[in-house]
Amino acid sequence: VQPPEKPLQAEEWNKLREDFQSPEIFEEVMLNSMIRCNSPIDVAKSLLTHLAKRNGDIAYNMLVKYLTLCVQQGQVSEICDVYDIMKARFKILESGAYSLLIRGLSNSDQWRMALTVLEEVKKIMIPSRTCYEACIKAACCHQEMKLAFELYSEMLAKDVVPTLHVLQSFFDFSRGMKGAELQKELFGVLLYLRENQIYPHRTFMRSIKLWFESLPGGNWRGRLTKIKDSGQCPVCNHQLEDSNLTEEEYSHLSERIIKDVIHGTDTFRKTSPQELEAFQTFVENRLPFDIVIDGLNVSHIKSRKMQCENLFDAVNCLAKENARLLVLGRKHMLTNSSNWKRETMKEMQSKADFFFAENISEDDPFLLYATLRSGKHCRFVSRDFLRDHKACLSDSVTRHLFRKWQRGHQIVLKKMFSLCFSQQPAFRYDCVVQTTGDTWHIPYKDVFEEKYSYEIPRKWLCIHQK
Repeated sequence: VQPPEKPLQAEEWNKLREDFQSPEIFEEVMLNSMIRCNSPIDVAKSLLTHLAKRNGDIAYNMLVKYLTLCVQQGQVSEICDVYDIMKARFKILESGAYSLLIRGLSNSDQWRMALTVLEEVKKIMIPSRTCYEACIKAACCHQEMKLAFELYSEMLAKDVVPTLHVLQSFFDFSRGMKGAELQKELFGVLLYLRENQIYPHRTFMRSIKLWFESLPGGNWRGRLTKIKDSGQCPVCNHQLEDSNLTEEEYSHLSERIIKDVIHGTDTFRKTSPQELEAFQTFVENRLPFDIVIDGLNVSHIKSRKMQCENLFDAVNCLAKENARLLVLGRKHMLTNSSNWKRETMKEMQSKADFFFAENISEDDPFLLYATLRSGKHCRFVSRDFLRDHKACLSDSVTRHLFRKWQRGHQIVLKKMFSLCFSQQPAFRYDCVVQTTGDTWHIPYKDVFEEKYSYEIPRKWLCIHQK
């Protein structure tokens, strides 16, 4: 449907409706088309007026569509009017409408109204990330940094994960601003990156660098660099944190993972206690391993190849160093099929120990148990990020140790054209944001990545006080 270019009278709308093949959905289709073509507001308004006169009121979904067009065009007074109508007619709105209202209002001089809407949302649900971030951006734009950080803290407390975009805006808007409290908040954002092993992309890293250098009387200087293999920064000569856990840290982590993750409530949803017991016995009788492989996960590494061939390549590649391998498989791998060839499986079993779990089992607890029980030297192969298990670890100290251990022990196999895979070596220093107070070291990526990647960055920003 092509929307008209100017407002129409009731009879003209009726004529168009009659000529339309499904008159009962005419208005809906027409409004969708107006959104797509970004039609003038008065044209959409004339359709709503016609609807109200014909039906006595305007349906909720029609108001939302009109609201979408108003937000698209930044028509603030119309957004406020629609909000008043909706408030009067409906007790609560659904999340999409709240999102639109907050987005439309936060970009205007009526931005404080967006905060009022956010308060309303909080009464009935946890506001979405977009709602929070629109309000945070509005507060930042109006130099209300205290308010912006209050919203950010609230967001984190409700487990709403911020985008890198909003984290970057804190540094962009705070540039050159004085205040110890503000500085503390921004250091907090950097520690959030550390805690969650987040690597900023190049533009975000530049914002951090410029913010430090703009601090009044701070004498900070940022330089881009690559850390030496020894872990020393060539710019400020500072030695970065070691990536190895101490004996004490390692035993603390092993105990907590075995207690919280493996015997905790989450495992048994997909794994029976009997199977877990059988696995533990299997492992204890064969300890220690050098490398534990998540077989199913690795078997999907190259989509054009048979799954058993992918796994076979990985086992061959890793067995070269005479390493003792444990492959976690599933029972269906033992059934001769187009993806799992019996001969290939037999050959692999001569090079590695295999444990075949039920097809509904959860691999990660097995993977963690076998790796941790084998000792500090043992590494594991998976393309998974094991995010779920971080959630089971109740305190931040253990979570930090888990991430640190993971960074030093996870082998990532990357697809290569040759048969073998490339492995990313474990570093002697820890690849996360670090600070000593008068130095900050921030690992960064060249490009933005929405999805988590285990690729550890080689590039660093060193910031130190001159």
